[in-house]
Amino acid sequence: MDYAEHALDKHRQLRGKIEIALKDTLDSRDQLSTYYSPGVGAVSSHIANHPETARDLTWTNNLVAVISDGSAVLGLGNVGPAAALPVMEGKAMLFKHFAGINAVPIVLDVHTADEIVAAVTAIAPSFGGINLEDIAAPLCFEVEERVKAALHIPVMHDDQHGTAIVTLAGLINAMKVVGKKLTDCKIVLVGAGAAGVAIAKLLHQYAQPQIIAVDSKGIISSDRTDLTEEKRHLLQFAGGPVAAGSLDAAISGADIFIGVSKPGLLTSTMIRAMAQNSIIFALANPTPEIMPDEAKAAGAAIVATGRSDFPNQVNNALAFPGIFRGALDNHVATITDEHKIATAEAIASLVKTPTAECIIPSVLEPRLVETVAAHIR
Repeated sequence: MDYAEHALDKHRQLRGKIEIALKDTLDSRDQLSTYYSPGVGAVSSHIANHPETARDLTWTNNLVAVISDGSAVLGLGNVGPAAALPVMEGKAMLFKHFAGINAVPIVLDVHTADEIVAAVTAIAPSFGGINLEDIAAPLCFEVEERVKAALHIPVMHDDQHGTAIVTLAGLINAMKVVGKKLTDCKIVLVGAGAAGVAIAKLLHQYAQPQIIAVDSKGIISSDRTDLTEEKRHLLQFAGGPVAAGSLDAAISGADIFIGVSKPGLLTSTMIRAMAQNSIIFALANPTPEIMPDEAKAAGAAIVATGRSDFPNQVNNALAFPGIFRGALDNHVATITDEHKIATAEAIASLVKTPTAECIIPSVLEPRLVETVAAHIR
């Protein structure tokens, strides 16, 4: 199917893909008087005197804002807030379909940390949770930390943590297939943006493997003078001094390649230089760093991508619906590293017998949201 043309046709037909539904009717004077004036005044007065009851008397108990400034949309880049809106609507659709959570897409035509934080915190009283989405690095790191510090509701930048959680889940099961321990592995991580930094941090938190990070200028080494604060932080995960060099130099002897970068970056020659039973997570979307058949022909034992038409899809939808379901239901104010690791382990546990072709469950797994939500307390 030509999904590009089909998607345009469907969006024209539907004129957007989400809407608000009512929980009760307004077909009598009594109903109008109960839900609006004069009855609603009593509800407002009660919340004013007892602010903690707002989530019990309004829809905030089951409502998430999906917020973006359009600066890093899918594989499209900085396309702006209006072009980001279909993606935010799609995210809202996933929230509702998989977890029964109401979600409102909000795009902001502001692009500094101060402006985004001010906008998000100003509208936060209307919501029970905040899902930040498609905000470019390094801005996204500051925005998330400041919003989390300012609010007492769950806040998560899904491009960072959703990708990291599902990557960890896949690697937990990949280790079972190849008979290795993650803590003993050498990992080459290409791409030091939002997802790459979050992946490195979570893998270090979980198993402390050796992680060599690579960006568009080569290995992230201590002698570089152009490193951002987040890239300098990645040096802590290398297990010692890191020499400058190219991806070819970094990947020699590596057990695991994780790419959150650009298409075609990884070659068969590079895979042949890796350790035996190498694992490839080529997550550039829609075209991965190397296609799965080429990677396997070069000797890779396991290949994962971000695509649904290949085995082992690293899909954020495995994580965020259950995380927010659990956070909303259990009044969790902060999503912690412990929550992220527990989510990864829960996702991995849904694959009872991992194989090279199945280390990650499907987003359609019926137990997924319930299993993840049970760990967010």
